[in-house]
Amino acid sequence: MAQLLQHLINGLAAGTIYALVALGYTMVYGVLKLINFAHGDVMMVGVYMGYGTAYALGRQAQKSVLGVVLIFLVAMAGCALLGFLIERFAYRPLREKPRLTALITAIGISFALSYGFQLDIGFLPGAAPRAFPEIIQPSEWLIIGDRDVVVWNWQIMSLLIAVGLMVGLQYLVFKTRFGRAMRAVSYDHRVAALMGIPTDRIIAVTFMIGSGLAAGAGLLYAIKDTSVNPLMGLFVGLKAFVAAVIGGIGHVPGAVVGALMLGLVEEFVVGYVASTWRDAVAFGILIIVLLVRPGGLFGRVAAEKV
Repeated sequence: MAQLLQHLINGLAAGTIYALVALGYTMVYGVLKLINFAHGDVMMVGVYMGYGTAYALGRQAQKSVLGVVLIFLVAMAGCALLGFLIERFAYRPLREKPRLTALITAIGISFALSYGFQLDIGFLPGAAPRAFPEIIQPSEWLIIGDRDVVVWNWQIMSLLIAVGLMVGLQYLVFKTRFGRAMRAVSYDHRVAALMGIPTDRIIAVTFMIGSGLAAGAGLLYAIKDTSVNPLMGLFVGLKAFVAAVIGGIGHVPGAVVGALMLGLVEEFVVGYVASTWRDAVAFGILIIVLLVRPGGLFGRVAAEKV
């Protein structure tokens, strides 16, 4: 029983990190119907921004509360700017083009970021893995029994951040003027523009919010696993995309539920079967869900006029 509870806690903690990245996928898709495959690599850029900021602050300052907040703010603001630039110069010119064109462009940006960051010139980090500084000292937040179950502080922090952001995004989308404009753009951006909604601004801000969330998720992932490299965004981003599709891409609570499910499945497969089966089982569940519910657990399949 204790082992089951420990796997449950670890799976939920991993799922919350996937959830923060999946929220960015689902926001962009909800507005543009575009799968931004560069989203995971934006997360990787945020990790390296946090890495550089931490070392610039020094060993003592980076572990202070102010230092940790500053690291998160710099990484999230930097990735928000990166998301704005990607949308403005890569996706906006293709908005009226076939969707396949934008999809290929997204894949190209993904490879440009992941492999470009492997260059060891100027500010680029190079291909070698690096140890992320221990900006948050891991500590045992709760111990049950004779260390049968251990809950770490970063696990509680990840869960609280994910839940808080989900609630905040739900409020933003359904209770604010910006959210109404976002939903109007999602329904039909051409009609929304005719109604006086600044569609370009709405879409750009959506990209910025999603990219900032990815940076925060990346830092939480780096704090947990400590080793970072330029290809980390490919793997984490792909898992988060799977989670968003399982939950119903374009549905904010669905993205979080799908991510938590994926984290739990991976943890239970590693704990009770074999780590080598982790990815196969995750993608197998994706196939099963899409066969039963093509729109995901919370999504709806709308008929298209032809």
